[in-house]
Amino acid sequence: MNDEKPAGGGPRTREVISTHSVFGAPCWVSLTSRDLEATQEFYSALLGWRWRGAKLGEHFRIALADGVPVAGIAAVAAMWQMAVAWTPYFAVPDANEAASRARERGGTAAVGPLSFPPGRAALLADRDGATFGIWEGELVGNWEAWRRAAPTFIRLHTRNAFDAAIFYGETLGWATGTPGCCEVEYEGGEVVLRSRGDVVARIDSGAVEAAPDPEVRPHWQIHFAVSDVVGCARTAEKHGGSVLHEEETEAILRDPDGAQFTVTSRPER
Repeated sequence: MNDEKPAGGGPRTREVISTHSVFGAPCWVSLTSRDLEATQEFYSALLGWRWRGAKLGEHFRIALADGVPVAGIAAVAAMWQMAVAWTPYFAVPDANEAASRARERGGTAAVGPLSFPPGRAALLADRDGATFGIWEGELVGNWEAWRRAAPTFIRLHTRNAFDAAIFYGETLGWATGTPGCCEVEYEGGEVVLRSRGDVVARIDSGAVEAAPDPEVRPHWQIHFAVSDVVGCARTAEKHGGSVLHEEETEAILRDPDGAQFTVTSRPER
């Protein structure tokens, strides 16, 4: 996921950070779409993103916000018969090992692990069906800027937060005490994931001590911080998207291709 090239063919100007030092933490978000040009037009209008090519080929793009890489687009939904959706990726030191641990705990592997230089990736699902990705290798170019900008936040909506935390903890190596791993806390009925002291994800399953809701379709929801939620909702509608739920500080949107995501004006940390 490191698409930053050395200037003039010389040495890199920034330290290359890999999944061996930040493993278990969310490290990227990617959108699987059908139409690359239409997708770029929609998110440019909605979030002001600009674009650059990616090493993976003509079907892939990197989204930039103020020059910082924030997300990826893979226009392979039809070609690879995949769902149109936003997916979070978690850093792992060994993709094969993480995928095996997921399968051993009732998860499934939809794609991979496959080689995507400079790393390896897999698309998995937890035992309740929520889709997520894993990445082994160099992290996105200008990683520290991505982390400081915090352009995205992820939240797992599931039937049993405690059970989900066990699955992800064992699959991704959370709370192992190993240097660089993520820590897990329980706050107000939610599972809170911290990396280097920062809250990077949350897992929730409704009211505390409530029975798991069979109507909940477990999924990871991607949140993007914006300055004007209401304005974003109107822009989404104007450019072919739809509004599923809207409040003053948060709106759940769907892009023209059908991918669901959230825009929020308040810090999700």
